[in-house]
Amino acid sequence: MIRLGLTGSIGMGKSTTAKMFADCGDAVIDADAIVHALYAGPAVDAVEAAFPGTARDGAIDRKALSAAVLGDPAALKRLEAIVHPMVREEQARALEKAQESGARIAVIDVPLLFETGRDEEMDAIAVVSAPASVQKVRVITRPGMTAEKFEAIRAKQMPDADKRRRAHFIIDTAHGLAATRAEVGAVRRALLQFG
Repeated sequence: MIRLGLTGSIGMGKSTTAKMFADCGDAVIDADAIVHALYAGPAVDAVEAAFPGTARDGAIDRKALSAAVLGDPAALKRLEAIVHPMVREEQARALEKAQESGARIAVIDVPLLFETGRDEEMDAIAVVSAPASVQKVRVITRPGMTAEKFEAIRAKQMPDADKRRRAHFIIDTAHGLAATRAEVGAVRRALLQFG
């Protein structure tokens, strides 16, 4: 089974691209979805202990947690130390299930793939990208997003140009869904041919 790391900065179209791989029958393991599940169960006690007042009704309130760590690198490191090992454990389980199911490609969707050193675990890396102007429009129009929050998120992400340099494949999402789907198809063909 080929492990394809899929990454891209906020607003680049990574979730849409991951869905395209899933539509082709590939196993997609979404780090953000795993975090959401952890915040609704296994991580609640540890996160609440580290950041009192962030749990509500048995789940982590993502807005409250975001407010607790935004602009505080030490707080973010504490949160990552709690959550990242749990995410890796869940991803390992999901990879095992994908292998057992006979999947030929497992797409591991990790927003901070390079930043967390997870790229070393992959057979190939695909970076989802778009021009900065497209990225900004996509992100700023999201509910609850502010220019300050957008810049804080971008600040903790590796610059797009650096990600592109380190990728085996670049999927440009600026030209519409059909063009992106065609690029996903090209990546899959290359992986299956050489993998």
